Amino acid sequence: MASNRPAPEFSYGPREDTADQETWEEWNPTEESVRPVRGRHRVARQRGGLARSSTVLGVGVIAAVGAGGIATAQGGKPAVHISMPDLPGLSSVKDSLPEAKSLPGVGTLISDGSDSGSGSADSDAAAAPLTNVGNGTSDAGEALRARILAQAETQQDAADAAEQRAAEEAAAKQAAAEAAAKQEAAEKQAAAEKKAAEEEAKRKAEAERLAQLAKSYKLPVASYTITGTFGQPGSMWSSGYHTGLDFAASTGTPIYAIHSGTVTEAGWAGSYGYRTVLTLDDGTELWFCHQSSISVSVGQKVTTGDVIGRVGATGNVTGPHLHLEVHPGGDATGVDPAVWLRGKGLTP
Repeated sequence: MASNRPAPEFSYGPREDTADQETWEEWNPTEESVRPVRGRHRVARQRGGLARSSTVLGVGVIAAVGAGGIATAQGGKPAVHISMPDLPGLSSVKDSLPEAKSLPGVGTLISDGSDSGSGSADSDAAAAPLTNVGNGTSDAGEALRARILAQAETQQDAADAAEQRAAEEAAAKQAAAEAAAKQEAAEKQAAAEKKAAEEEAKRKAEAERLAQLAKSYKLPVASYTITGTFGQPGSMWSSGYHTGLDFAASTGTPIYAIHSGTVTEAGWAGSYGYRTVLTLDDGTELWFCHQSSISVSVGQKVTTGDVIGRVGATGNVTGPHLHLEVHPGGDATGVDPAVWLRGKGLTP
């Protein structure tokens, strides 16, 4: 390393412009030139107007070493070698700091000159971490690519999650609809079964009632043939239609009281022949017509199954039979005797 020139002496008096002062050369600090004089440092003005001092350089190097490295420019310029002078009060700071050469990227900047131009592998390796700054472009591209891929993956995950939620909601709705349909079908079936059970119970109750009622009611003739029905049209009847129910039987066949009641009429009744009227407790009148003989009298109370007369062919008839009419409440217009008998548990 070439020896440094001593710094030119400057006075602090008025400046006198001379030719020597206009032809300054670059100044490098040395131990002699940076020695403090009366508490002040001598400063040389370099070209370009930048003032430097050994203290500024020393503090800059110490700051670089403490920060862990100095960034090197990649312009291809050779490294500048700087030698550290021993400044007063600085030796204790240097002793507490690590070796500069042991820090990455600093070994090639701080040298004592002995390694200059050697091109050793240690120097290159020390400076290597700071010379890889050019790779930041590819690293930034990879980082951008990774970020885009991560964002796309996040969006895909969100879409998959939304699709899964939609599928789950659709499945839940379908399950709810199926459950509602099953419940509705079950309720309808239960209602139908309940209605059928109620109808069956009513039917059984009616059958029991009719069975009990039939014990108190009896058909008027034991052996017979139905030869005329209610409402049957014909010129034989003055009303133009048949007003009763005909039980054809041999003359003298017994006629029974259908139900308990009171005899309110017994005798000849014109076209009806010999007729007996039995009035029941509810006011219904039963007419037994065309008898050959009458076995009861007016005001007589009879019970179910009592003989009240005999089958005959008196009145307007074509043969022996019992003509039965039913008049609820004593009305002149009767009802169908077959329907009335079935309502009492009897089948004519």
